[in-house]
Amino acid sequence: MGLVVSIRAGYHTVMLNTIVHGEPAENPPLIIAHGLYGSARNWGVIARRLSDQRQVVAVDMRNHANSMWTDHHDYPDLARDLAEVIANFGGTADVVGHSMGGKAAMTLALLHGESVRKLVVADIAPVTYTHSQIQFIEAMRAVDLSKVERRSDAEQQLAQQGVEKALQSFFTQSLDIKGQRWLLNLDVLASEMPKIMSFPDLNAHWAGPALFLSGGSSDYVLPEHRGRIRALFPAARFAKIPGAGHWLHAEKPREFEAAVRAFLNA
Repeated sequence: MGLVVSIRAGYHTVMLNTIVHGEPAENPPLIIAHGLYGSARNWGVIARRLSDQRQVVAVDMRNHANSMWTDHHDYPDLARDLAEVIANFGGTADVVGHSMGGKAAMTLALLHGESVRKLVVADIAPVTYTHSQIQFIEAMRAVDLSKVERRSDAEQQLAQQGVEKALQSFFTQSLDIKGQRWLLNLDVLASEMPKIMSFPDLNAHWAGPALFLSGGSSDYVLPEHRGRIRALFPAARFAKIPGAGHWLHAEKPREFEAAVRAFLNA
């Protein structure tokens, strides 16, 4: 079921597209925030499985998929978008965020802590990363969409740009073939990339239950990040999924679901 949320708060209007799984339950709803170049649809299987015990709301983040395009893409704005969605679903929620969505979820807890009950941060730390994801924007821009009649055509062109197989199919989920356009605001994501790779310097902390769930083979959350994490999230717990990389929810969906479910129900 698709639902467009439009809430006006002061002069800030957000229209995050949401995909809602299940009905309201005794447990608070679960909000899922995807990573860079992702969408709510990417989380369909996990969201459906978790919706047996709670309503699950997967969002399209701004400048992605079916949500609004804006000129700004920083974490306080992404956090405010999420806070407004939560306000529309009862005012308090559990939140899972992966990568960019994990940074947005952390910022949400730090700036709008009353709206979060439990927080799951998937394979990301509240730090600035030195690598960039700009090469994937350049690869997508290089695709000649006039020659794309099916997703495999675009995947073939991405392969020629050196994009690995798993990411080819991931990126083409955000391709509108008939409209010959990407459902990603590539220009703004490129210009705002330094903000996406960084984390805001916030003089705040959130004392609620937080699980930092990482891929065992990923290097995104390192031992040296734990001090910073605990300063912001003093109740932080850490867990790893063996054999998973940065895309832990896609590589090990059953293990990811089990870890999230156990934490939310504890």
